Amino acid sequence: MKKTHFTLMITLLAALVVGCSPDESDENQDIISSKDASISIEEVGREWMKLQLKLTKETPGFTPPVAARAFGYTSLALYEAVQAGAEGYQSLSGQLNGLSLDKVSIGENDRYHWGVVANSALAEIVRKCYDNSNDPKRGEHMSMVDSLEAHFEAVFLLESSQEIVNDSKAYALTKADLINEYAHGDGQSECFKTNFPNYTPPSGHDSLWVPTVDGQKALQPYWGDVRPFLVVNSTMTMPKAPPAFSLDSTSAFWKDVKEVYDSSINLSVERETIAKYWSDDPGKTATPPGHSVSILEQILEKENSNLIISAEAYARIGMGVHDAFISCWKAKYAYNLVRPVTLLRKYIDANYAAPLNTPAFPEYTSGHSVQSGASAKILTDLFGENYSFTDRTHEGRSDIDGSPREFSSFDHFANEAAISRLYGGIHYRCAIEEGVSQGKKIGFNIGQLKFKK
Repeated sequence: MKKTHFTLMITLLAALVVGCSPDESDENQDIISSKDASISIEEVGREWMKLQLKLTKETPGFTPPVAARAFGYTSLALYEAVQAGAEGYQSLSGQLNGLSLDKVSIGENDRYHWGVVANSALAEIVRKCYDNSNDPKRGEHMSMVDSLEAHFEAVFLLESSQEIVNDSKAYALTKADLINEYAHGDGQSECFKTNFPNYTPPSGHDSLWVPTVDGQKALQPYWGDVRPFLVVNSTMTMPKAPPAFSLDSTSAFWKDVKEVYDSSINLSVERETIAKYWSDDPGKTATPPGHSVSILEQILEKENSNLIISAEAYARIGMGVHDAFISCWKAKYAYNLVRPVTLLRKYIDANYAAPLNTPAFPEYTSGHSVQSGASAKILTDLFGENYSFTDRTHEGRSDIDGSPREFSSFDHFANEAAISRLYGGIHYRCAIEEGVSQGKKIGFNIGQLKFKK
């Protein structure tokens, strides 16, 4: 739901005052103490994620793997910035691959405003992740970051002292800088500029992926080697091999090929809607991982979740989708499986045109399926089985039917997002089904992280 700055400010001010009895001291009314992150301003994380979704859509180079990485590190920075102020929570230092942070103790006399902490940490890490010198709208985008940060700071300053705001900002920047240093360690700080590095795909057999458009280069062919948040998500989630390549009409592989053709040439209105709804093309949308973040943002707003619950949820989803794309891309370039459109044009219909454009990377497994499977598992762990919700991610779009879609569970959404790639002529069923399974393994591993002491 869209809100004006005025409405948002009134909401935030009201939230700050709730819970303060008239006879409390002015000092206690003016700040949120070091032990009150659990009742801090829930709007902060959501508004920053909304801005990040916009930046992901508009900033050049934010392909799905790049976007997933950004969501991973920004959400981790938010969580690490506020966890020390929430009773029972702990840092993920020592649990994540390569993350080693000094333990921070907050004394009884330390006074931080956790809304300011969250706001400042997110502002800093979002700047680091999205400041692209190749962005023609760079000034406008960085101004959006500055404006949102200034807006929240002004609101919180009305309810706190300048000293507390300054201390809170300093604490937040220390945390954000540590996570930015950690992110920098994966060697992908400017991955939005290196989506198409030098790469020669293997050749010599019909089973192998080839570019589907003249001049097309492979997208992030080395992404499978990027550092994951959890080592197990890279080493233990590889999918089983796809069905053996065969042109025999009775073979499992060719049945998958033929199914793509039969499913995509005469789409029903509903299936066409599903294919386009979940396409989530870079440059037009916040990409598939952004769609998962958008669903989480909507649920957190529906549940009116507080800051620490939101921070944990964002961290789980952000790290989950990042690891999902690493695992998926590792499989893609290991198997290098040919795309359906290539075989369909060569052996069935030279004029075949898939309903959706085939992206520039090998087929197996389906990225939509892996990241949706991971997200569904994480969201189910957070909110439970059979959680009904309405997805409004594409509401208001005129280029597709972006009408809100109803789901009876998170598995329901994941399965629809996954099968959309069959309807779009993009993926075989084996890549879809195995991809969802692969993603759920990743989501399960994320669920083993101990956010609480």
